[in-house]
Amino acid sequence: MLTVAMKLENGIQQPGFLLALRFLALVLWSFPGARALDNGLAMTPTMGWLHWERFMCNVDCQEEPDSCISEKLFMQMAELMDSDGWKDVGYEYLCIDDCWMAPKRDSKGRLQADPKRFPGGIQGLANYVHSKGLKLGIYADVGNKTCAGFPGSFGYYDIDAQTFADWGVDLLKFDGCHCDSMEHLENGYKHMSLALNRTGRSIVYSCEWPLYMWPFRKPNYTEIRQYCNHWRNFDDVYDSWQSIKNILDWTSSNQKRIIDVAGPGGWNDPDMLVIGNFGLSWDQQVTQMALWAIMAAPLLMSNDLRHISPQAKALLQDKDVIAINQDPLGKQGYRLRKEDNIEVWERPLSDLAWAVAMVNLQEIGGPRFYTISIASLGQGMACIPDCIITQLLPVKRKLGFYQWTSDLKIQINPTGTVLLRLAAN
Repeated sequence: MLTVAMKLENGIQQPGFLLALRFLALVLWSFPGARALDNGLAMTPTMGWLHWERFMCNVDCQEEPDSCISEKLFMQMAELMDSDGWKDVGYEYLCIDDCWMAPKRDSKGRLQADPKRFPGGIQGLANYVHSKGLKLGIYADVGNKTCAGFPGSFGYYDIDAQTFADWGVDLLKFDGCHCDSMEHLENGYKHMSLALNRTGRSIVYSCEWPLYMWPFRKPNYTEIRQYCNHWRNFDDVYDSWQSIKNILDWTSSNQKRIIDVAGPGGWNDPDMLVIGNFGLSWDQQVTQMALWAIMAAPLLMSNDLRHISPQAKALLQDKDVIAINQDPLGKQGYRLRKEDNIEVWERPLSDLAWAVAMVNLQEIGGPRFYTISIASLGQGMACIPDCIITQLLPVKRKLGFYQWTSDLKIQINPTGTVLLRLAAN
C-alpha cells in the first residue's frame, strides 16, 4: 500500500498520519448509538415482502381472485420467495398488511382472519410460510380501528400480542389510525411493545409512531428506539417518482434528527420498495434501490413476484447492494451535498469502507457528468491514503485505484443514480 506523507503546519512530514486518521474514524464510527429495543431482533434492516402498495385493500376475491388479500396470495408469494432466490439473498419476512381481518372479534375478544379469504386461519398460513424457511408478518392498529376500518387493538393490546404469538407470527406492523389522543398513541405503542416481549416469542415490532406524531410535535426518537425495531416517519410510498423524491427530500431535511438514532436493533423506515411495478423508470428504480441501501432502510418489497421482469428481479437481488444495506456497522447514510440538481449521499461501512451514491435529479436533457474530489468523501477519510473504487449500480464495474488527492468523474442518467463502494487498496 502506498504511504502518503502529510505536511503539517510546522513543516514536519508525518508518514502514516492519514492512516492514523482512518483508524480514529473506525473507533468513532464504532461507538454505539441510542439504546435499542432489547429483543435481539433486526440487528440489520428487515428484508421481505409487504402487500400494501401493490395490492392495497382488495377484498373482492370473487371478481379478482388473483389479487385479493387472501391466503392464496400469500402462499403463492411464499412459494416464489423460496424458489426464485429471494430467500437466499435475505428477503425473509412475508408480511400481511391491513384488510386481513374479519369485521368483528370472536366471542373471546380475539382478532380473527376473514374466514372466506383465509379459510386455514393465520396459524395455518404461518405454518405454511415457516415450512418454506420464511417468517410471517401481520398488521394491526394502535387505535380503535385499522386505517381500513377493521377492529383496532386499543383496549386489547395484551390479548392481541398473545394471539399473534400463539399463531406463530414473527413481525407486527402496528399502524396509528383512529387514535383519539397523542397520549393514547404513545402509551399504546409502548404497551404493545412490552406485551409482545412478554409473550416470549421473537416478534419484530414495526411502528408508525413518529409518522402520526409529526403533525403535532417532534417525536422523541431516543424513546421510540427503546420500544420499536423500525419506525415510519413520512407519508406512504406510491408507485411514482414524485413519491420517491418526497421521501428522499424529507429524509435529507430531517437527517440531523433521525440519522444518529438508527443502528442495530432499530431503523428509520422510508417505506416499501416499489421496484418491479409500473410507475418508475429503470433509472428511478436504480435510484430507489441505491438510496434505500444508503439509508440502511428495511427492504420490504411491494410488488407481484409472479409477474416481475428479469431486470427488476436482478436489481432487487443484487448481492453487492444488499451487502451495503445489511452492513454490520449499522450506520445510516446521509446526504453530503446538493448542487445543480446533483445530490451526493454517503454511508460508512465496516472495514473502513464507504458507500457513495450520486443522484441526478435533473429531469430534462441527457446524462450529466459530475466531478467530485475524493478528499471530500467519507468526512475526508474514505480514501486515505488511497482506495479501490467499484461502481455497483447501474452496472457493476471496477473504476480502479484512486488516491486521496484525486478527482472522480462520473456520468449519471437523468433521475438515475451511480452507486459506488470505496475500499482500502
